[in-house]
Amino acid sequence: MKDITVSPNITIRQAMKTLDKTAEKCLLVVGANKKLLGTLTDGDLRRGILDGMKFSENILECYYKNPTTLTYGNFIQEEANQLFCTKKLDLIPIVDEERRVVDYITWSSINGGQKTEKKLADIPVVIMAGGKGTRMEPFTKILPKPLIPIHDKPIIEHIIERFTKRGCSDFYLTVNYKSKILKAYFEELQPKYDISFVDEREPLGTAGSLQFLRGKFNQPFFVTNCDIIIDADYVSLYEFHCEGGYDITLVASAKEYIIPYGTCELNSDGHLSHINEKPKYDFLINTGLYVLNPEILSFIPKEKFIHITHLIEDLKNNGKKVGVYPIDDDDWIDVGQWAEYKESVELL
Repeated sequence: MKDITVSPNITIRQAMKTLDKTAEKCLLVVGANKKLLGTLTDGDLRRGILDGMKFSENILECYYKNPTTLTYGNFIQEEANQLFCTKKLDLIPIVDEERRVVDYITWSSINGGQKTEKKLADIPVVIMAGGKGTRMEPFTKILPKPLIPIHDKPIIEHIIERFTKRGCSDFYLTVNYKSKILKAYFEELQPKYDISFVDEREPLGTAGSLQFLRGKFNQPFFVTNCDIIIDADYVSLYEFHCEGGYDITLVASAKEYIIPYGTCELNSDGHLSHINEKPKYDFLINTGLYVLNPEILSFIPKEKFIHITHLIEDLKNNGKKVGVYPIDDDDWIDVGQWAEYKESVELL
C-alpha cells in the first residue's frame, strides 16, 4: 500500500518519480489517519504542468478530489467489474466507513491477473539515423551512431524494442552517413519487424529527409532521433496527440538545474536587491521524440536542409497546433554524448 499512497504536500516532481516506480498508474492521496483525499494519475500531473504549474509546487491543485471508491466488505466483484468497464478505470480505492484507505483493487487483480494492455498496431515509426554522430567520435569514425553498442545490442535496437513491445512493427530509417554498414547490419539481423530505408543523398537536417515519406502514411506516426532512449508510455503519448487534436506533439523532459552560485538580483536603480543562493530552475527539454500528422510532411521543402525545430516554428506560424507531452527526467537518456552514454550503460 505505502508505495502508492502519498501526502498532498509532495511536489509534482516527487509525484512523477513515485508514479514511475509503482506498477500501478495511479497514486492515492491520503491525509491524517490514511483518510482518502483523492487520486493522482500521470494525466493529472501532465495537465497541471501544461497549465503552468512548477515542478516544485505541491500536488494540491492537481489531484482528483472526487474519485470512485468501494466500501470495504460492502461490494461484490460484479459491481467492481462494472465500475472498471463503465468508467474506464485502472484502479479503485477500497475505504472503510470513515473513508480511510483499507486497500485497492485493479482490473487485473479481479480478473485472474490478466491485464489488458493497449497496443499500437500498424503505427509507423521513423528513426532519423543519418547523422555523423560527431559527439561520439572516435567510435563514429568507424561505426554509424545507431550501431554504437550498449551491452549486447546497439542503440537502435534498444529504441526499436521499446516500440515493438507496444505493437509497432513498421519502421523507416532515414540514412546517409555509413548507410551501407547500417543496412548490412539489419540484413544480417533479419528482424521480425519490417525495416525500410530512406536514403538521403546529402545531409538534410533532423527533418529534411521526412519529405521522402510524403504519401506513405494515412495516420499519425512517430519520429525519433537515433540517440535517445525513452521509457515513456507510448500508447498514452499517441492518445494524447490524437485526443488533443495536435498537428505535431513533442515529448519534453522535466529537468531541474541548480546554479552552483549565489545569483544577484538587481532593483530598478541597478543596486543589489537580494542574492539567491544556489537557485533551482525547472525546464521542459525537447527530447527528440515526436508524433506527427501525415499532412505535416507537405510543409517540408524539397531538397532543403531543415531541422525539426525550424519545422515546428513554421507550423506555429501557419496556425498549426503543437502539443507538449511532459515526462520525468529519469525516463529520458540522451546517449549521443559520452557522459550520457556511460550513464546509459549503467542504467540499462
